[in-house]
Amino acid sequence: MSRGLLLPLRLGPASTSCVARQAGCVHPPGPAGSDGESIGSCPFCQRLFMILWLKGVKFNVTTVDMTRKPEELKDLAPGTNPPFLVYNKELKTDFIKIEEFLEQTLAPPRYPHLSPKNKESFDVGCNLFAKFSAYIKNTQKESNKNFEKSLLREFKRLDDYLNTPLLDEIDPNSAEELTVSRRLFLDGDQLTLADCSLLPKLNIIKVAAKKYRDFDIPREFSGVWRYLHNAYAREEFSHTCPEDKEIENTYASVAKQKS
Repeated sequence: MSRGLLLPLRLGPASTSCVARQAGCVHPPGPAGSDGESIGSCPFCQRLFMILWLKGVKFNVTTVDMTRKPEELKDLAPGTNPPFLVYNKELKTDFIKIEEFLEQTLAPPRYPHLSPKNKESFDVGCNLFAKFSAYIKNTQKESNKNFEKSLLREFKRLDDYLNTPLLDEIDPNSAEELTVSRRLFLDGDQLTLADCSLLPKLNIIKVAAKKYRDFDIPREFSGVWRYLHNAYAREEFSHTCPEDKEIENTYASVAKQKS
């Protein structure tokens, strides 16, 4: 069964969605998994689910068969690749723009800001998924090591950042010198938009690379593992993750056998 991702969010005083209607709630349809019911693997959708959860927005997820979309969804954004958002009849299709919109619209005092304080918290993992994609798609044994090394360099960069104390962690009046960061997440002890972007991708990398390339994130990357351990302990992340089998199914045709 061919299924895809939709995220038609309708926010406002009379908050509704195309699939279910209930004032004050958001009902974003998500990608159905291989069983037709569980959530499939899509880091962009999970990213937005995490944002909504962290904002404190009440929402339900409804899986939709993209080969038999409800008529209302067909009319909503014909020819548009999801996720997308509808607000006051205005369609937004770029997930970056959707994220910016949610951050600006769901703002204090009712909702928390999620933007990180440090720009590098966003930048540090920006190439990781691209390196993973090249690695998992490679079919040539002789070049596999080079792709793996490129991926490991990005993990090293992330690990260095996570282990380097941020300025607000350093107490100039303390006699103890902090040499290794103790923070929980990318930008501090609270999840931010940077985490919502990176964590779904890290989860996919961890599962798919192990399944199809027998690759494990090296234990020497203590900062990365501390980060993942803290993230999986948070419901906003762990409860929006697809099952491992859904990630494996998604990459089954992508991870070609090496020749």
